[in-house]
Amino acid sequence: MKKLLIALAFCLSTLGTSQTASAVSAVDVKQGAEMQKHGALLLDVREPDEYATVHAVGATLIPLGELPARLNELKQYKDKPIAVICRSGRRSARSVKILRNAGFSQVVNIEGGTSAWESAGLPVTRN
Repeated sequence: MKKLLIALAFCLSTLGTSQTASAVSAVDVKQGAEMQKHGALLLDVREPDEYATVHAVGATLIPLGELPARLNELKQYKDKPIAVICRSGRRSARSVKILRNAGFSQVVNIEGGTSAWESAGLPVTRN
């Protein structure tokens, strides 16, 4: 557990403004779940129908296509951890870049997305 927290702290510490906006920091699903457990926003950027089918428990939905117009909804997380998830990790990686370019300082991509989240046995809601 201590090693995981040290790894998360290192990952988050590398997200400062000196890092280029094109670089995307990533964590695996278990690290993402641990971040959420410790107060990070879990942001799902898939489409509403995908989210309705299955999503990580506690995830907030803002589809990638709506993200630039809805950044104001996330302003309280400007300097707090955000873990972004999609189906596989591609849209979430693009979302991380959008957030970083908008000044969000502690954003990571969850590799493998919801598919890996569910495969790892992490909690999901299914409809």
